[in-house]
Amino acid sequence: MLTPTSTYRLQIRSEFDLHQAAALVPYLRDLGVDWVYLSPILTAEKGSGHGYDVTDPTTVDPDRGGPAGLAALSEAARSAGLGVLVDIVPNHMGIETPADNAWWWQLLKEGRSSRMAEAFDVDWDANGGRIRVPVLGDGDDELDQLTVVDGELHYYDNRYPIAEGTAHPGDTGAEVHDRQHYELVNWRRADSELNYRRFFGVNTLAGLRVEVPWVFQESHSEVKRWFDEGLVDGLRIDHPDGLADPKGYLDDLRSLTGGAYVLVEKILEPGEKLPGDWATEGTTGYDALADIDRLFTDPAGEHALTATVPVDPFHEMIHGTKRGIADGILRSEVLRLARLVPSGAGLDEAAAADAIAELLTCFPVYRSYLPGGAEYLAEAVRDAQVRRPDLAGTITALHPLLNPFLDGGSGELTELARRFQQTSGMVMAKGVEDTAFYRYSRLVSLNEVGADPGIFAIDPLELHRRLLQRETDSPLAMTTLSTHDTKRSEDTRARISVISEVADEWTALLAQLEDLAPIKDPTFAPLLWQSLIGAWPLSRERAHAYAEKASREADLSTHWTAPDEVFERGMHAAVDAAFDDAAVSGAITAFVERIQAAGWSNSIGLKLLQLTMPGVPDVYQGTEFWDTSLVDPDNRREVDYDARRQVLTDLNFGALPPVGADAHAKLLVVSRALKLRRDRPELFTGYTAVAASGEAADHVFGFDRGGVVTLVTRLPFGLAQRGGWGDTTLEIPAGSYTCALTGTAVTGGTVRAAGIFSTFPAALLVQEDAA
Repeated sequence: MLTPTSTYRLQIRSEFDLHQAAALVPYLRDLGVDWVYLSPILTAEKGSGHGYDVTDPTTVDPDRGGPAGLAALSEAARSAGLGVLVDIVPNHMGIETPADNAWWWQLLKEGRSSRMAEAFDVDWDANGGRIRVPVLGDGDDELDQLTVVDGELHYYDNRYPIAEGTAHPGDTGAEVHDRQHYELVNWRRADSELNYRRFFGVNTLAGLRVEVPWVFQESHSEVKRWFDEGLVDGLRIDHPDGLADPKGYLDDLRSLTGGAYVLVEKILEPGEKLPGDWATEGTTGYDALADIDRLFTDPAGEHALTATVPVDPFHEMIHGTKRGIADGILRSEVLRLARLVPSGAGLDEAAAADAIAELLTCFPVYRSYLPGGAEYLAEAVRDAQVRRPDLAGTITALHPLLNPFLDGGSGELTELARRFQQTSGMVMAKGVEDTAFYRYSRLVSLNEVGADPGIFAIDPLELHRRLLQRETDSPLAMTTLSTHDTKRSEDTRARISVISEVADEWTALLAQLEDLAPIKDPTFAPLLWQSLIGAWPLSRERAHAYAEKASREADLSTHWTAPDEVFERGMHAAVDAAFDDAAVSGAITAFVERIQAAGWSNSIGLKLLQLTMPGVPDVYQGTEFWDTSLVDPDNRREVDYDARRQVLTDLNFGALPPVGADAHAKLLVVSRALKLRRDRPELFTGYTAVAASGEAADHVFGFDRGGVVTLVTRLPFGLAQRGGWGDTTLEIPAGSYTCALTGTAVTGGTVRAAGIFSTFPAALLVQEDAA
């Protein structure tokens, strides 16, 4: 099996297609990249910026370069000695434009007798054999807007098929509609009445049943071609938790690819481990991101920052947000589970639905994989019984139905037990990542995908333990700091983390901003201002777009489905004040200038740590420069590769750049670390902590990978306040070293930190006499 030493993630879209990616390969080679990592490239909804709404899994998207583009990219990568990793989407398909999805079109036309009825996950009995399609507007006469045009049923610009023999001359569109295998309904009915499985709460993404052999084979025919023809070397699997049988799917994939390198986009809660029997090399690295960020957070700031925001403790908050999701946008999934409870259980359907919603709310991880993870269901049962004693009997009765392996049970997964596992992750993702992360605002650099904001910091000893475990258990898993899914990019978070070192100053600034530019939501205001400070300076357009999305995701003062115009008008006025009001902009700018240098130091440190720690580091497109992006689509903006090429050329012939606004220092770190990992893999074969002692020992973190020693500065603002390194020393293994970043010669032994960090906040020491 071919495996990468590093990857570089590219967002492939019509504006930057596979041909343009192929032209970028020489730069990526010069940067030190080992594999090119591509976002989804199968045919998706027209205009899709992300590619996760695949409409035809059997072709490479023509708008993304088509088969010729993939061939060109693969050839360029092969010529440069690079591998190719591609993101694929097995859980769902895009159905927003039915005419562009032949599988969905056939299903709508032929109904439950269609071959495609086995491909999509539809509860036909829930609506008399018709699929509910939630697209109608709020008018009283929406069905009267239906027309028959060229053998199709049209609703404004939306087109739907007509079953054979169901349209007659003189029929109205509404009459024809009543005879179809689908029912067009008001969009608001989706939350509680939908009868097809979606991706989370997205009506335009319909769940696919890849556990069915022919569905797997046909939906992966193009993927199989990639490996048969040697175009691709590995795969990233999107959202395996949505699948009926993730382990079975990965086994099938290993057979199809001939045992290729495979990663899974799996979010692990603290203490949770990936199932050991999965055919995968590991996760895509959100767990690593969470650990790294917390090394650069000052635990001394926790109390003051927690006191600033009037919210419940995080784990209490998420019980409320998850229950809101179970009772709200995923109510239709809960009701489907309730319908699957066998009548012989003697449970009232309403009570069963209530109890199922509570169990989903109390589930402590994304999902179980029975019989693995049964302890998580047992924990949810206990928690739900304590929280809802009125449902204790119903919950007890449901337990063996949700886990057929319990107490010597049959061990055969029923549809209820299987589907509950698929649903728990949906509730977690929507309730935590997409809601609570926008409400819990004490330090928003911690509110990141795969992380637990309730965990404020990690001390160096604990991180050493985790990295040593990573080296032992998952050396080929990915590590990451920024992705298309992160709420804030790595450099935005690195600056926000400095707030933990100046908590009292932040508290004073927040009060000043609320006085000058009131947002009038005490939980949302800290999140918005911290995010803007992390990204400052940014355009007015970006700031307004973020404020609107973040406030609606928080779902408190305003909502996606019912925007509060008064609140949003005041919020946007506050954002405008950051640009137009001298007092507001001055306060923000002054605070940013005070923490900016420490933020840059954090960025250098966390990036070098990620690039050299155990695992396979990924660099998200463009983040070899400073990147102060916010949540998507902000993090999918165009990247200026001409500027990066020029700086990379300059670095190869120039002096050490200062750590400043031009971002040359970060590109230096990225290129030198990537080249070492690719060209000297023998130097990255172990893990030993580097000990520090002295008055500022807590401000350094270091390790020896077996010939390369990484040393980084942490909590740099506090370090500067105390006057620097003083007598702090580091114990470097014996040998002669050269710093790959500064060119400084270092002799192993007891070394003064002040000397190591005299010109740069990090060091990458390469042992000259290493084998």
